[in-house]
Amino acid sequence: MQEPDTLRRWQLPRLGRTHLEQAEAPMPTPGAGQILVKVGAVALNYRDLLMIRDGMGMPLGLPFTPGSDMAGTVVAAGPGVTRFAAGDRVVNTFWGGWIDSHWHADTTLLGGPGPGTLASHVLIDAAWAVAAPSTLSLSEASTLPCAGLTAWFALAETGGLRAGETVLIHGTGGVALFGLQLARLHGAQAIVVTGSDDKRAQTLALGASHALLRDSDWPAEVRRLTGGRGADHVLELSSGPNLDRSLQATKQGGRVSIIGMLGGDTLSASFYAMVLGRVTVQGIGVGHRRALEDLVRAIDVNALKPVIAAQYGFDALPAALDHLERGAFGKIVITL
Repeated sequence: MQEPDTLRRWQLPRLGRTHLEQAEAPMPTPGAGQILVKVGAVALNYRDLLMIRDGMGMPLGLPFTPGSDMAGTVVAAGPGVTRFAAGDRVVNTFWGGWIDSHWHADTTLLGGPGPGTLASHVLIDAAWAVAAPSTLSLSEASTLPCAGLTAWFALAETGGLRAGETVLIHGTGGVALFGLQLARLHGAQAIVVTGSDDKRAQTLALGASHALLRDSDWPAEVRRLTGGRGADHVLELSSGPNLDRSLQATKQGGRVSIIGMLGGDTLSASFYAMVLGRVTVQGIGVGHRRALEDLVRAIDVNALKPVIAAQYGFDALPAALDHLERGAFGKIVITL
């Protein structure tokens, strides 16, 4: 079927939620090394809220199209492209140009300042995509570029997660639930801290070994549940002053991955807890393309299914953003 001459997209002529608008734009033609992808689904991230609100201080060309994650189907490939052909299902990489462990200075972030995914079609470099899992729908696959890869990069790629270890996870958003699922996949136990009785029950049903309430003395309970040892890995999705409590729950020589900043963008922690505990604190900024390819293989082999809280149509983006801001058990996905 012939593609239309124009694409649809959400854009911001000025920053701020009130300025979000739908618009049409000419359909681009892939240049050398590029692919044109017909978007099937876009997974929303908390970052998208921040980018829409104020651009997170980044220099953005206006009008700006938000959205960092997508899954879709290649409809055209430019000269020299050998990785993909028309009809292939793909997901994008969050860091355009970060291929493997070696960092490149010319990388760009999709969804600002790089191209955004909240559009019917997206033109990207072919090197900025990987084949989507064959076992997932496009809606499910769209959750991988940020949330899925962040959890994988913290636990499997850099953390060396092993069977029998304990992973402490804060919250029940997309990264948190991927962390829970990946911990179980590796034969580790997951302890989740949440602020809701309802989400506590859902977390246990998903396979968490224990779910602790945020207003409890959860550091002491983690110690008790691990026989005084503490957690091997912590997915710190709150940060701020919460980091200090996480350190109290971490084993000697354990690892804390700083991922979210719901508790503030300034970290607060005891010098003694970090130094005497010999804790490794690492910042996780999603991950590179090779790790995403590893995650895709793991998903296909193990039939892992991402947790989707709700799906919204393309026109319902404002309602989806409201849901994201309220908090959700899993991912919010926009379908086209």
